[in-house]
This record gives sequence, structure tokens and C-alpha cells, in this order.
Amino acid sequence: MLKEFKTFLLRGNVVDLAVAVVIGAAFGAVVTAFTTDLLNPLLAALVGKPDFSAYMLTVNGSQIQFGLFLNALISFLLIAAAVYFFVVAPMSAILRRMNGPVVAAPPSTKKCPECASDIPVAARRCAHCCVVLEQARGASS
Repeated sequence: MLKEFKTFLLRGNVVDLAVAVVIGAAFGAVVTAFTTDLLNPLLAALVGKPDFSAYMLTVNGSQIQFGLFLNALISFLLIAAAVYFFVVAPMSAILRRMNGPVVAAPPSTKKCPECASDIPVAARRCAHCCVVLEQARGASS
């Protein structure tokens, strides 16, 4: 049983997942520090302190603190923007440069000139209307 447990732990996907969780937590701390220490003060300098925590609505004696939700929403949007513009977009550009241009695959189907249905490129006769295709006649002679 211990041997099976050791095999389970040393499988590639378990180790990869553990590394991803640790790196994700560290990256989350970096992104949170970036947004709280750089983006939020910059936003506060431009439009004033973006703090909505005091906004609330009282209904039948219950307080609905929608300002806290607005703070969380703004924080999420700032973190998402920081991740996209400083991680996703640059990594996509780097991968495009490394992989080169994407070459389109040659088409695997063509249109029948008679009934306009899709047929395989190598077909000599349309399966739908049974017309003999010109390219196939010229290629076989």
C-alpha cells in the first residue's frame, strides 16, 4: 500500500499540481501587492481615494453594505487587468514570436460545383448529387 502511495505522489500530474499551487500562491501575493501598493495609490491620485466601504442601505433594520461589494469588485477588476496586461498579453506575444506565424492547414473539403455541398478534396464524384467532378477527370487522364 505504501508503494502505491509513493507511486501516486511521484506521478507527474500530482507534482505539477503541487508546484502550480505554490507558484500560484506566490504569484497571487505579487499581484495583490502590485494592485494595493501601485495601482490603488495611482488611482487614488487621479480620482480620489477609491473606497466605498461606507456606502450601505438600510432595509427594515438590516444593513446592506453594498460598498464592501463595490470595493471587492474594483479590486477584482484591478487584479484581472494587472494579470492580463502584465502577464497574459506579454506571454502571448512572446509565444507568438517563438512559435512563428501560424500556417493554415490545407482544406480537407471542397464545394461541389453542382449542388454546393461539402465533399472531400480527393473525391472524384459528389456523394450527394453524383456529378463527376472536373478536377478528378483531368487528373486521372
